Amino acid sequence: MSEASPVVPSQGVLRPIPITDVSLREGFWGERQARNASSTIDHCLNWVRRAGWIDNFAAAVAGTLPEARRGREFSDADLYKLIEGMAWEVGRSGTERLDKELLGLGELMAKAQHPDGYLNTKFGHARYSDLEWGHELYCYGHLIQAAVARLRTTGEDEFTAVALRAADHVCAEFGPAGRVGVCGHPVIETALVELYRVTGRQRYLDQARLFVDRRGQRTLADIEFGRRYFQDDVPVRQSEVLHGHAVRALYLACGAVDVAVETGDTDLLAAVIRQWEQTVATRTYLTGGMGSRHQDESFGEAFELAPDRSYAETCAAVASVMLSWRLLLATGEARFADLAERTLFNAIAVSPDENGTAFFYRNTLHQRRLPGIPAVDEESPRAAAGMRAPWYEVSCCPTNISRMMASIGGYVATADSSGIQLHQFTAADIRTEVADLQVDTAYPEAGKVVVRIRRTVEHEWALRIRVPAWATGAHLRVGGSRRPVAPGYAQVQRRWEVGDRVVLDLPMTARWTRPDPRIDAVRGCVAVERGPVVYCLESVDQPDADLETFSVVTTDLPEPTGTALSVPAQYSRLPDRPWPYGETSAMEELSTTALFVPYHMWGNRGPSTMRVFVPEHPPR
Repeated sequence: MSEASPVVPSQGVLRPIPITDVSLREGFWGERQARNASSTIDHCLNWVRRAGWIDNFAAAVAGTLPEARRGREFSDADLYKLIEGMAWEVGRSGTERLDKELLGLGELMAKAQHPDGYLNTKFGHARYSDLEWGHELYCYGHLIQAAVARLRTTGEDEFTAVALRAADHVCAEFGPAGRVGVCGHPVIETALVELYRVTGRQRYLDQARLFVDRRGQRTLADIEFGRRYFQDDVPVRQSEVLHGHAVRALYLACGAVDVAVETGDTDLLAAVIRQWEQTVATRTYLTGGMGSRHQDESFGEAFELAPDRSYAETCAAVASVMLSWRLLLATGEARFADLAERTLFNAIAVSPDENGTAFFYRNTLHQRRLPGIPAVDEESPRAAAGMRAPWYEVSCCPTNISRMMASIGGYVATADSSGIQLHQFTAADIRTEVADLQVDTAYPEAGKVVVRIRRTVEHEWALRIRVPAWATGAHLRVGGSRRPVAPGYAQVQRRWEVGDRVVLDLPMTARWTRPDPRIDAVRGCVAVERGPVVYCLESVDQPDADLETFSVVTTDLPEPTGTALSVPAQYSRLPDRPWPYGETSAMEELSTTALFVPYHMWGNRGPSTMRVFVPEHPPR
């Protein structure tokens, strides 16, 4: 078995720690991982059965396709993502029940697979007749990623054999002597690289590189959104910014980084970093969410970041963390961990509800109308709904959450012979060859992070702890000394002893955040942040006021009130008028106290309106 981590590059600045060596304890992410194990995975498993997505494979075995098939053309992939989550969870906790379930699914899929390795419940004999929308290679990508998780945590079995046959089939069909094409939805690229990493078979890396190099050569047909939607309008190396369908663009960037790292292609890596920089600078929401257009689920133009039109799909947030993590491993630069933190605590943490059994598909920053309540026993078609739904006709997001939460321990820290690097803060026990650490923290509620040495080698090594970009005024305590530390990585290098501890004190005072004035939709507005958490106004906390008329007084910083932050505010009452322009002399202005709650908590108390950005009073 290989190292049990989601990403295991053969080279790069940092080396990941297996999820089996990072045990999350009670805390923000530990609680969510436990909820994923106890509720979310089973919830998703029950729904894929109910929706018929498992029965599609049984229908393939019985020969009753396509008539008996249910679900969208890519539903196989959503099942594979869930299986990946199950594989990580089995590897992490050894859950026998999930292991047995996974083995049964592997047996079923082996029976449904064609002798040459082809496996897809949608297309049957009309293979690869629709590379733009058919998602066959996309489905293989998630099948292979699930198998990589299984190989790294448990070892070979019938399910991994299915994935290897499928990967060999892809190489035969789309290799140098095969079909000249790419999938309309990238993900096969990074899957093949990870399979290369776990098996050592060069053909998988070669095929991944071929797919990356073919992208942008206009092999896909033009559509109403243009080839830009598929990232097939310009070669990866020539692109200046991530563009088109946000999830597809981010998955492709992950694959490009993987290819670049494994082949030593510094130009390709530099191209992706350039695209990441421009995307973060001009096309990313305060929450870390990406993708502002609903009609094609895509990135908009620079600064096209209207909060009430934000799409910010949960899958795009997962893909963004995957990309940031790869760039962090390749470069060791803190800015990639900073964006991952922002995205995790906001754009990802907001998706599941408090029970882990209902999910946001898209993650708006401004809910104007009071939403309806989704049915609990039906697949919801309403990706733009204002409340979390138990399941969707397209349920890529719940299954993506399941695999991210099961493997999130793999994104906390890295280690090598020089020492240990702590990137994300959560209560955890971390085991490495150099030392064993115990991390204690109530982050993000509190800014104190205590790292204790529980075991250590006798020679000197370095502990590096990330200081977030927002944490101006942070301090590091080692023994009896205390020193200020700047954003980036704070390093302590010494010969350690068992019982030594390092304390990072992060400033957790709430702060006002003002947007770039080029984001015209929120010009004159402010948002509230505390630590890595973005806050929002929710109508259940302001029952007598219309959030659309709110403005906040920013002369003082928000004050803590339990889990909320309170600030002086104004709101207006206006009479109905026959024309919505002109003087508003009859407007009544009233004073109140606005309560801001963590964005990731919104929508848990029933139907509600919400906004992250609020006008400033008086206007600046």
